[in-house]
Amino acid sequence: MRDIVMAALSVAELNRISNLVVGSAIEVHRILGPGLLESVYEQCLAWELEQQKLVVERQVDLPLRYKDTLIQSVYRLDLLIQRELIVEVKAVDALQPVHTAQLLSYLKLKPARLGLLLNFNVDVLRKGIKRVVNEL
Repeated sequence: MRDIVMAALSVAELNRISNLVVGSAIEVHRILGPGLLESVYEQCLAWELEQQKLVVERQVDLPLRYKDTLIQSVYRLDLLIQRELIVEVKAVDALQPVHTAQLLSYLKLKPARLGLLLNFNVDVLRKGIKRVVNEL
């Protein structure tokens, strides 16, 4: 079953969608600038992506399996695009290693191949973008 989930989108399609997300994030940042709450950027980015006919899910519960127990609602993904690309929205002074570790954990738990960390609290958004790959 895991192989079926992983093979749903080709690498080329995943990269194309990733580029659309980055372009949309740049548009949101261009209009709003830094200094707002993460939830504002998340909502505006979701709207931009929906305008491009992408499947966008917000605040997606991500359960955790611990031994024989399934623990529901442990984590929550900010955005899940096309059911495969995880986007974590931040509004912090700087992305830290813990943010990357968090996203990598989400990628492993989902499982998914690609995630984007987007920090909107920067003067130019390209300084706040980090692509994280799960080397399944």
